[in-house]
Amino acid sequence: MERLYAPWRTQYITTDKTKKIEGCVFCHAVKTLDDDENLGILHREEDFFIVMNKYPYSPGHFMIIPNMHTSNLEDLDPQTFAKMSQYAQKGVKMLKEILNAQGVNIGMNLGKAGGAGIAEHIHMHLVPRWGGDTNFITTVADTRVYGSEMEKIYIKLKNVASDYFR
Repeated sequence: MERLYAPWRTQYITTDKTKKIEGCVFCHAVKTLDDDENLGILHREEDFFIVMNKYPYSPGHFMIIPNMHTSNLEDLDPQTFAKMSQYAQKGVKMLKEILNAQGVNIGMNLGKAGGAGIAEHIHMHLVPRWGGDTNFITTVADTRVYGSEMEKIYIKLKNVASDYFR
């Protein structure tokens, strides 16, 4: 039997699952202003926030999420969406300069049919990429392999976020 050692998952498997968030997890983050580190929040603006993805496609994957609870992009204030897009540009720069990302995927999965894991509250993904960062294990074993600990990446990005998101 092959074993894959993933020490960064210790916190996930030892966390008390009975403290599950009721309702929309993104709205919970909007209302919970005193727990940014545990929530993985990198930055807050008046109408949106930037948060690390708890289930990332690659290390450093974060999301830009409007404070407004909506499943419809067309209902979002155009000025909010424009500002989110400006911050996506800043986020790309941060991922390239701080994590040495060679590329970045940006996208929104709208609705369950569009692939959204949390369809009731729209959000924009920024996924850093590197040449050769894909492999067979995701396809054949439904497992992701990360080359670094997520908490260390959060701290690294959080320490510079205010320099990029102004």
